[in-house]
Amino acid sequence: MRVLMLSQADVVELLDLGRLLDALEQGFRALSSGRVEVPARTSVNAERDGWLASMPGYGAGLGLGVKLVSVFPQNHSAGLPSHQALITLFDPATGSPVAVMDGTRITAIRTAGTAAVSVRHLARNDARVLAILGAGVQGHAHLEILPLVRRFEEIRIASRTMESAQRLAEHDPKAHAVESYEAAVRGADVVAMCTHSGTPVIKREWVGPGTHVSSVGFSAPHGELDRGLAATANLFVESRAAAFQPPPVGCMELVGMDLDRATEIGEVLLHARPGRQSAEEITVYKSMGHAVEDLAASGLVYREALAKGAGTFVEL
Repeated sequence: MRVLMLSQADVVELLDLGRLLDALEQGFRALSSGRVEVPARTSVNAERDGWLASMPGYGAGLGLGVKLVSVFPQNHSAGLPSHQALITLFDPATGSPVAVMDGTRITAIRTAGTAAVSVRHLARNDARVLAILGAGVQGHAHLEILPLVRRFEEIRIASRTMESAQRLAEHDPKAHAVESYEAAVRGADVVAMCTHSGTPVIKREWVGPGTHVSSVGFSAPHGELDRGLAATANLFVESRAAAFQPPPVGCMELVGMDLDRATEIGEVLLHARPGRQSAEEITVYKSMGHAVEDLAASGLVYREALAKGAGTFVEL
């Protein structure tokens, strides 16, 4: 059988970010319409506090595929990404494998892309100040994609060290490093949390009326999102069925909360449930990652590769 192999460089070249946002929205609509079959994520623990997860999924019009993603938090000390992944796509009609591609870039940018979708539909239209908390891979990805959905005039970046915040700020003329998470959050219209912190990095009292907060970080034991903030804000998730379960399926910050409190992003896109309802309310989007996002992004890459003749076919 012939399988198309796509490198990370191929994926970067082929994945248009504007089209990615549209593809993610299509995936969220399909998810909330019940047109996606995704089992609970499974994982195995490995060495050095690492783990390997399997994320299969199928959606009519989205495709059939599986992502294998490893999360090794200590990789930063070795100069390696903490998240590394491969994605394999299959022909939905025959089950034959058709492509294997780098999933590391897709995981990074589709995660930030879901936060961007939440900003597009939940942040105030006049949002002008963005705070990015965390200056790692996700900090870079958020800085790359969030300005596509709002005209930010100021971008504040905070990290565990001032040096890493300053390095990230160099990538955008509107960005500047600040000395603390609190300094970044107070007065911000949009707060994007993307840290590796196992404890909350912001406090409810720092978040002003009308702010939109997104959180994509995952780290034991408690996660980066303040539970009190999640409990009092207008809460949005990818999937209620997954978000409130214990890890590795769901979000540790939401375990035990009332499922009915949350609205799925897809429900907002389908106009089945409301999004932001006033200029003063605080909205929170909590992401755990979902296979539908990988299907949406990898399918887009695969179709572009076929159209442009990119990648290399190999015989297996």
